[in-house]
Amino acid sequence: MGPNILSIYAALVVTSISIGFWAGTKTKNRTDKQSTANPIVPSLNPEKSKSLEEELDGNETDETEESTVSSVGDGDIGSLRVDSTDDNCKMVLVVRTDLGMTSGKIAAQCSHAALACYKTLLVKNPTLLRQWERTGQTKVALRCDNEGELLLLKAQAQSLNLCARSIQDAGRTQIAAGSRTVLGIAGPARLVNQITGKLKLL
Repeated sequence: MGPNILSIYAALVVTSISIGFWAGTKTKNRTDKQSTANPIVPSLNPEKSKSLEEELDGNETDETEESTVSSVGDGDIGSLRVDSTDDNCKMVLVVRTDLGMTSGKIAAQCSHAALACYKTLLVKNPTLLRQWERTGQTKVALRCDNEGELLLLKAQAQSLNLCARSIQDAGRTQIAAGSRTVLGIAGPARLVNQITGKLKLL
């Protein structure tokens, strides 16, 4: 290769990198502007929002799934505010250990609880959801001994306007129908820790 070909090759590489950098920054700026406007649901219209909110207000059942989500006793989730951009948010999944669920069953039930919390915050408090996403999407699996303890934790969380969703199993596999298996609690870490701080890791 002669010096002329090397200089052409070097110029081509520098030009390609420059164009790629320029295109990337333009795309990022456009994405940031869209994200600031409504980063979670840019095209959510009021009719869809209302129907999703109505769906979340009652018990949600999906025939293809093995659980029911309970939102009975919700506080005003929408009124919950984060203090600043540094205010960490977290999601805690409290699993009943007295049911003897296999690890696969626990994983499925925790997934139901996490999704139920996410869908609720998407409609009722998208600002809190964005903050949870920005601060690392912290999820912690904890244990409790029985249904009574699970229901007490749920009531305490709802009294602080935290998102609290309990999962009831459909009873198609290992667990009796209607058994509450997992409680998902989401919100600012300072409040979630007040409720779940003494529980042990799963």
